[in-house]
Amino acid sequence: MKKPIFFALLALGVWPVFGQQELQNAETTAEIAVKAPPSLLERLKIEPVTSTEIGETLHLPGRVTLNEHRVARVGPSVTGRVTNVMAFIGQNVRQDERLATINSTELSIAQAAYLKAKTQMNLHRLAVDRARRLLKADVISRAELTERESELTEVEVEVRASADQLAVMGMSENAIQRLSNSGQIDSVIPVTATLSGTVIEREISIGQIVQPADDLFTIADLSEVWVVAEAPEQKAYLVEIGGRAEVQIPALPGQKITGKVIYVADIVNPSTRTVTVRMELENPERKIKPEMLATMVIHRPRITSLNIPAKAVVRTGDRDYVFVHATEDQFVLTPVSLGPDLGGLRRVIAGLTEGQRIVVDGAFHLNNERIRKELE
Repeated sequence: MKKPIFFALLALGVWPVFGQQELQNAETTAEIAVKAPPSLLERLKIEPVTSTEIGETLHLPGRVTLNEHRVARVGPSVTGRVTNVMAFIGQNVRQDERLATINSTELSIAQAAYLKAKTQMNLHRLAVDRARRLLKADVISRAELTERESELTEVEVEVRASADQLAVMGMSENAIQRLSNSGQIDSVIPVTATLSGTVIEREISIGQIVQPADDLFTIADLSEVWVVAEAPEQKAYLVEIGGRAEVQIPALPGQKITGKVIYVADIVNPSTRTVTVRMELENPERKIKPEMLATMVIHRPRITSLNIPAKAVVRTGDRDYVFVHATEDQFVLTPVSLGPDLGGLRRVIAGLTEGQRIVVDGAFHLNNERIRKELE
């Protein structure tokens, strides 16, 4: 850029935009002294680097959800027809409490197969006992006894398999024992709660044909809930598992609610550029309800360190710099290592010491002056 044009732009208060090659030539990794003209010197604000206490509060929008570790979806263990329903939405139930009953021909067939196998097993046991007596009297050979024992073993395996099938179908060990003792087939089987809590969903009615894949009831323990929020990827490092957090719920104004962060996602959502954060809350009075809107508030502990204003930093290339005041009108562009922006302040990791005077306002204009001098 020619000098007359450059100074004409300056006179109009317009700072020129330099080309890519000019900027690359201007980049530096060493300290460079810059002399500020009187007109610019008046606009610069210079302050010493000091130790200050710094912290940050993160507000993350979210919502209340069920604690998925305390939710049970209850379905039938066999195919059959619903004959009775005892539980309804909003009802509190205990674990193993009966919710409904089902009449199943599938269960009847399995029970009949079990009883038949038991009968065959008893007959084969009698046959083995008889063969042992005959062998002792030298009436039969050892091979014939072995054959009878082998047949008994096969039938015993069949009985155990039938009993296992009944257990899969929902029959308890006591119920199977009663079936074995009485020999009476009972095709009615209960649907029982697998968790103590509140019935929040019900998809069942009398006369309905149901299958093992169906979810008939959803039971949730609402004494503990989750709050799920999304943290911007640039701020996700501020959230730590195990840390305490506060929750603000508009539907419950004035209540101070705190809990523990139990999960921070290991990946960033590519659509929203956020990281999922989850915390758990005690909810003994059931005032906090799933799907309520909430704000997760995370307070980072305040620490004392060297900090400088973010506006004092000049980004050149891929490095951060500040202008250190050397003499009355001389400034040195100095590379520094800084932490992230926390409320307009950046923590000094390396490059500055306490008491050094730096440009905290006007660094952008001073950097343009440096580039202008280099181009000349």
